[in-house]
Amino acid sequence: MELRRDPFQALADPTRRAIITLVALQAMTPGAIAENFDSSRQTISKHIQILTECELLEKEQEGREIYYLLNPQKIKEIADFIEPFRKLWDDRFNKLEAIMKQHQLKK
Repeated sequence: MELRRDPFQALADPTRRAIITLVALQAMTPGAIAENFDSSRQTISKHIQILTECELLEKEQEGREIYYLLNPQKIKEIADFIEPFRKLWDDRFNKLEAIMKQHQLKK
């Protein structure tokens, strides 16, 4: 499947993040996913389509049912991209905390 969408843009939407959280626990049918939202099934279906196009979700067919599940490899790629930024901000917050402690000790 050719990627037509940016996974980061897809994850910017809170409904799509909630869908990712749901299917991270277990594979689910579109109907089961939609039951967790106040939106229409068509709206949730569109969110699932976007997540599938970004390869964040994979689909498996079991008989007549289609199940969506998390694509751990794609999630790992995103986590690997974000990791250096997380470390950068952790370092900055640790330095800020040290400065604040020194300032409090001087009082």
